[in-house]
Amino acid sequence: MEIPDFYAGSPVDAEDLRFRAEFIEKLWDEIRRSHVLLTAPRRTGKTSVMDHLHQYPESDFLVVSVNVQDLSHPADLFQLLLDAFHDEHPDFLRDVLGKGWSLIADALSKVKEVGASGFKVTLKESDPDWKDSWRKHGDAFLKQLRGNSQRLLLVIDELPDMLLNMDRNEPELLREFLGWWRTARIKPNPKRDVVRWLVGGSINLSGTLDQLEMVDLINDFNDISLPELTRDQVVEFVGEMLAGRDVSFDNSVPSTVAKLLGRPIPLFLQMITQDLYRLWKRRPDRPPLTPGDVNQVFTDFVKSSAAQDKLQHFYSRIQRYYRDPSDEAAYELLTQLSLCEDGLARKTLQGEFDRVIAER
Repeated sequence: MEIPDFYAGSPVDAEDLRFRAEFIEKLWDEIRRSHVLLTAPRRTGKTSVMDHLHQYPESDFLVVSVNVQDLSHPADLFQLLLDAFHDEHPDFLRDVLGKGWSLIADALSKVKEVGASGFKVTLKESDPDWKDSWRKHGDAFLKQLRGNSQRLLLVIDELPDMLLNMDRNEPELLREFLGWWRTARIKPNPKRDVVRWLVGGSINLSGTLDQLEMVDLINDFNDISLPELTRDQVVEFVGEMLAGRDVSFDNSVPSTVAKLLGRPIPLFLQMITQDLYRLWKRRPDRPPLTPGDVNQVFTDFVKSSAAQDKLQHFYSRIQRYYRDPSDEAAYELLTQLSLCEDGLARKTLQGEFDRVIAER
C-alpha cells in the first residue's frame, strides 16, 4: 500500500481519506432518504468527507459541490451552482438545464463567443436584476433539475458563513431566503424528489439559526455529526505513517501521541506525526523514536508559530460566530479548561458560563 503524504492544512484527497468508509456508506443511505445537515468541529475532516462524496458518487447520483463561505446573497448561490454544473457536467447543463430555460440557453450561446471561462460572467450579465429576481431564478433552477430522472446531490459547504454574511448585510433577506428554500425542499414528495441537499458547516448550523430565531426553517434536515477518530485509529495512523517511511520507533510511541492529543483533531494529528518523522530524519544515526521524543515534539509544536496560527483561527471563529457576551464566556471556559489536566465537570462549566453572562 502506498503511504499518503501528510496533510497539514488542506482537505485530505479523496483517495487518501481513512477511517471514514463506514460513515460515508451510512451518509449515502441517509441522502437517499432525506436532505442531510453534516456538522463537525473545525479541522476534523468534514470537507474531506464531502469531497469524497463529490469525487466518488454513488452510481445513480450526479454531484455538484460548492463552498459558499464568502457569499452573501441567494443570487450568488444559484450563479455558483450553475457555474459548477457548467464546469463539471456541461452536457447536463446544456441538455437539461438549458432546455426550455432561456436564461441558460442564451448564456451558453454567448459563451461560444467569449470562451468557456466566461460563463459565470455571462450568466451574471444575462439579467441586470439578478439580485431582485433570485426567487424567480431559484424556482426555475429547481424546476429544471426536477424535470428529469437523474438523481442529484447538491453539496453546500460552509453554509453558516453565508447565512451570517446575509444577516450582517441584508438581515431582512435572510428569513425570506430560508423560508423560500424550506418550501422548495419540502413541497415535492421527498420519496420521489430527485434533488437532495447536503449542507455542511464547521459550526452547528442549528445553533447559528437558533441565535437568529430561525431554527424552525431547517428542521426538515437530518442532522448527522461526523464521528471523532477513536484512540485505536489514532494509534494505527501514527504507526502506519511512520513505519511506511521506514521510521524506527518504540512500540509505545503511537499510544503516547494518542494520549497527548486527547480528543484528536485530524489536522493536529497529521502535524504531530509529520514533526516526529522530521525529527527522526534530522538525526544522523536515526535512533528509534521514544515517548520522550513525542513529548518534545508535542511541546515544541504547541509553542510553534504554526500551532499558534491554527489556534488563532479557532479564536477568531468564536468572535465570528458567537454574539456578545457568549463569546467572552467561551473564551473564559476555554482558558479554564486549558489550565487543568483532568477537565471540568459540566455543572462547573455551566456555573462559570452563567457567571460571565451575569457580569456582562
